[in-house]
Amino acid sequence: MAKANRIYKTAVPVNKNQELEGEVIDITYQGMGVIKIDNFPIFVVDAIPGEIVKIGITKVLKNYAFGRVLSRIQESPNRAKNVDKVAITTGIAPLANLKYDAQLTFKQHQVEQMFKKVNLDVEVSPTLGMENPTKYRNKAQVPVQNINGRLETGFYRRGSHKLIPTDDFYIQDPKVDEAVIATRDVLRDLGLSAYDEESNKGVVRHIMARRGYYSHELMVVIVTNTKRLPEAEEIAKQLQVKLPELKSFIHNINNRDTNVIMGQWNETIWGADEIHDQLMGKDFVIGPNSFYQVNPQTTATLYRLAAEKAGLKATDTVVDAYSGIGTITLSIADQVKKIYGVEVVENAVADAEKNAKNNHIDNAEFVIADAPEQMVQWAEDGLKPNVVFVDPPRKGLTSELISAVSAMKPETFVYISCNPATLARDAVQILAEGFKIDGAIQPIDQFPQTTHVETITVFKRVAE
Repeated sequence: MAKANRIYKTAVPVNKNQELEGEVIDITYQGMGVIKIDNFPIFVVDAIPGEIVKIGITKVLKNYAFGRVLSRIQESPNRAKNVDKVAITTGIAPLANLKYDAQLTFKQHQVEQMFKKVNLDVEVSPTLGMENPTKYRNKAQVPVQNINGRLETGFYRRGSHKLIPTDDFYIQDPKVDEAVIATRDVLRDLGLSAYDEESNKGVVRHIMARRGYYSHELMVVIVTNTKRLPEAEEIAKQLQVKLPELKSFIHNINNRDTNVIMGQWNETIWGADEIHDQLMGKDFVIGPNSFYQVNPQTTATLYRLAAEKAGLKATDTVVDAYSGIGTITLSIADQVKKIYGVEVVENAVADAEKNAKNNHIDNAEFVIADAPEQMVQWAEDGLKPNVVFVDPPRKGLTSELISAVSAMKPETFVYISCNPATLARDAVQILAEGFKIDGAIQPIDQFPQTTHVETITVFKRVAE
């Protein structure tokens, strides 16, 4: 065995275009099946654990390779039938080939594995799923390209900027898909061109549509590389006819060479500057650049459960870090004495303050600042919250923020995470700073058919 290990440090055991058979033993974070040949990993689209497949090697790198399925010798009982192949090949829904109960088990296992990697023995509850795990996304940002002289909308093939045209995004609200298609057809009829990133010519980069799940208010945004949207008034006129729910039609300019989809400059062509939706009995304003959870059905479950696990009391002072437009802050404000939110995005804080006013909430205070810096400042100022909520981006928490929370000495520290890897990493420091994990970690399937998983972890301060 030692001899084999020495060999494969210098020699890769597979070649491009080679055909071979293998058993799928795992799924990657990108939803690809994993086959190992002499401990060398090969990643394969549309292959799930328990299958034996014949594959062709498509790309070979130093430490891993990619392959495609040529035939299935043994099919997994967990394979979902009649799945739209575009959803899998583009990465719209990389787990759509897996039955839903198996998806939930996979996500629970994913969280368990991340904690094992940092040598923490934790209990992870079964993943909470959805009754209907498709057609749930309330927002789409769809790229536009000219293909054979025709303006098309769709999704990029995995790992490329090659657009695969599609009318059905599988995980999006059908009314959102309908809005994208209607907008695409109007642009085609009026002869607008798609932006070409190689030549830096053309007009339309993306179509964005978002819809209130409860309000049924619809917003359409056309993102252009140009400062002017040709035929803007005519587009607005035609969209009003095609989309009865339309409340807001906006032109967004993004003329930078960037992977960021939306620019910061918006012009309302027709209707309102924003739409509204409801969450946990509160009304929220949603602008074109607002961050608002794309699955409001499970978001309500997520926030309700987080508040319940926090054991909130009417006398509590609470801090909500990474507060965005105030969704968590305002949804629990009526359960506590005072709540502070901190968010670095200025427009989000403006929305949060507007949302607080619209909902007649006067015990919430928002600060525009980088969350780690503000938490350190609050700790230095002597703020002593009873409960701290954090819902950070995928990169997780900074060491400084965790130390600041520790200095504040809250009884309860509730960590809502969208990335089990950074959650597990951060848990090591949180425990070292004088907390313990209270009960089981709860995964929630916020994004069915994808590999993403949300979790709620409650930390309690250990008595000194």
